[in-house]
Amino acid sequence: MESPFLSILVLFAVVLLVVVTGGIGYLTLADWRDRRRRDEEKRTTRSTTPKRR
Repeated sequence: MESPFLSILVLFAVVLLVVVTGGIGYLTLADWRDRRRRDEEKRTTRSTTPKRR
């Protein structure tokens, strides 16, 4: 017979794994989005500023 404590522990481990994986996915997506935004701002700033002579 399986121990109820062991079942709860396994369930907690699975939930924790899902939460950590989701957090890593969110941080990766946020970093990608911010990098894209910074690159777009650089391109816009470069094209609108006059060149120095």
